[in-house]
Amino acid sequence: MTPKEEDATPKFGRLLVVLILAVLLCAFLTWLMATVFPNFPG
Repeated sequence: MTPKEEDATPKFGRLLVVLILAVLLCAFLTWLMATVFPNFPG
């Protein structure tokens, strides 16, 4: 493997973890809003 390929893999893995955490954060905030404000969409 070339050094460029080795450098790309950890960055992609880190990006994937950040994206998953962002999705989980959005899901948590949505659940929190639904719990605190039951009639939130309306």
